[in-house]
Formats: sequence, C-alpha cells, structure tokens
Amino acid sequence: MTEKKGREVSESCVDSLLTEMVSTYCNRFYANKPELAARRIEAIGYQVGHQLSERYTMERPRFNDHLEAIKFICKDFWSELFKKQIDNLKTNHRGTFVLQDNRFRWLSRISIDPSLENGDSQDPSAMAESKAAQATSMHLYFPCGIIRGALSNLGIPCAVSADISNLPACSFVVRIKA
Repeated sequence: MTEKKGREVSESCVDSLLTEMVSTYCNRFYANKPELAARRIEAIGYQVGHQLSERYTMERPRFNDHLEAIKFICKDFWSELFKKQIDNLKTNHRGTFVLQDNRFRWLSRISIDPSLENGDSQDPSAMAESKAAQATSMHLYFPCGIIRGALSNLGIPCAVSADISNLPACSFVVRIKA
C-alpha cells in the first residue's frame, strides 16, 4: 500500500512570507502607490489560489453549480490552507456569498488600538490608526486573491473583498460576475 504524502510548509514561514511580501510591495516597490501595491499583492494571491485549486481538485469531478464550488472553498480548500473550515457561509442566492472566519490566522497577530479611533484627522494618533488600518487591509489582498484565483480555476469569475470590522474575525465577500 502506498501512502500519499503531501508537502507542507511551516505556518510561521507562510506568516513571515506574507508579512515580508506586504512590507516589500508597500514600502519599497510601490511606496507612494498603495493601489498598485494592493493590485500586485492580490495578483500574487490569484496565482497561488489558481494553482492550489488545480492541485486540490485534480481527482474530483467538476462542480455542478456556484454553491457547490463555494462549499468546496469553505470546507476542503480552507482546511488545506488553514487546518480549519470557514466558520460561517451566507448567501443572498443571487451571486453574493459571505465567507466568515472568526479567527483568521493571518490577522491574529494584527491589532488596532480602539482608543485611536476618534476620527480627528489632525490628531497624530488618528493618522497612526489610519496607517495601521491600511497595513491590515494590505494583508487581506493576498487571501482575497487566493479565493478569486481558486474560484476562477473552477470556472467562476468573481470579485472578492474583505471586511475586518471585528479583528481577528474576517469576512470575505464573493460576488459572482454574470
């Protein structure tokens, strides 16, 4: 009997790689163009998601509908990436799906001090909070790209965004393109 062994990478290595990638694109390559840094980080995630989806679906039949493919992302795909399933899946049954991870591992070490959220644009602490929020959102372009790439490989063109109103919980909003 031959046992199928998968290749795995240490979680801390992936965490460090993501941190360094975001830092490099935001502070060196596109220091004055955050929208370009975001697009590039998302594009890298797209390629990763596309390739992982190809690997994880190689020996399974094609999905019959969008919901089946989204469930695959929530259960099998997410389990391969994060050793847990998505905590909650919601849909409006018109092409929008919300995937919620209550403790998204890639954000578990990021925190924003709520005392800084006072909205005063002249206050240096408000500027620091804005910078922290921007840095956090930059870390989300990569997993958004992974989800978009995986679904694209499954024949589902979509747009993916993230909501982080309650760290370390994260909701990924998937909008299927008609």
